[in-house]
Amino acid sequence: MKFQLHHTDTKTSARAGTVTTDHGEIPTPIFMPVGTIGTVKGVHQQELKEQVKAKIILGNTYHLYLRPGMETMEAAGGLHKFMNWDGPILTDSGGYQVFSLAHRRKITEEGATFASHIDGSRHLFSPESSLGIQRSIGADIVMAFDECPPYPSDRKYAENSMHLTHRWLERCVQFMKDSASKYGHSQALFPIVQGSSYDDLRTKSCEFIASQDQPGNAIGGLSVGEPIEDMYRISQLCCDILPKEKPRYLMGVGTPANIIECISRGVDMFDCVLPSRNGRHGVLYTRDGIINIKNARWRNDFSLIDARPDGAPTSQAHTKAYLHHLFRVNELLGPQIATLHNLAFYLALVREARERIMLGDFGVWKAGVLAGVVRKL
Repeated sequence: MKFQLHHTDTKTSARAGTVTTDHGEIPTPIFMPVGTIGTVKGVHQQELKEQVKAKIILGNTYHLYLRPGMETMEAAGGLHKFMNWDGPILTDSGGYQVFSLAHRRKITEEGATFASHIDGSRHLFSPESSLGIQRSIGADIVMAFDECPPYPSDRKYAENSMHLTHRWLERCVQFMKDSASKYGHSQALFPIVQGSSYDDLRTKSCEFIASQDQPGNAIGGLSVGEPIEDMYRISQLCCDILPKEKPRYLMGVGTPANIIECISRGVDMFDCVLPSRNGRHGVLYTRDGIINIKNARWRNDFSLIDARPDGAPTSQAHTKAYLHHLFRVNELLGPQIATLHNLAFYLALVREARERIMLGDFGVWKAGVLAGVVRKL
């Protein structure tokens, strides 16, 4: 994997670059749709390419490990072939899912033992086994196994957790050196910065992560309930320390406003379930604000729902009245259209941000867009 930085905005820390993988180029800043179990829920792969214009998607190690399992995954030739997606894929480590099962897991130096949410069977994820699974999945970018502390965490817990994440990272780095990809393409390891909401711990973690000299770096442990000001402060702090010549990935963030704000602080890559999950429940993100399409006010609104921040409709655009009707009658097409709209909007938003960074007027553009996307319509 390679990263080329093309331009940095002079008045903010926003960056435009390109990540190059064996499965294609990823222009940054970029949003990555989440495909938890081998699919971006309700969206066909052709739609991801042609309408959403996704450049990279995510797979989930925990869920793919449980179903369909690595025997099937390897027999298929990896996730790219299994789901018929020839673009880049990033897999998380499974750590966030394991640690969210607080009543079902136990953390030790070796790793995390957990009970499956499906049948209660017991499993161990260690740094080595997590990356072994990610090798079998065949992702282009794989994440180090870490502990994501809850918010709030007291300082002692956050510090111990951070050091455990660092020790696990050293094992991850060694495993990557000692093992090879199963399908003939390269895989890049991204370490994850932790430290909860404590600036000095975040600083130490950034310095340690940077010292490991991996192809890219991630910022974890945010969007877990902390105040929005903490998210922005910590993102800025981390981007000021992490190497400029490597991509920075802010995990699990967020709303359109979150993404624009964090782009301005130097983040290059984002993922979040919000546009697809909320889309399935009738929440649409637009340049003019946030729409709950189930509300009666949209019943006779025949204006188009468009997926372009500049207002230009796509060939797949539908009216608000039509989508309101689909949700009202529980037609499956409703959540599908809403999901496609939201994902296409997110991808168009980061494309426009990139264009504005390259043109040198990102700051002016940001102020104008933020005023719209935060409104509730």
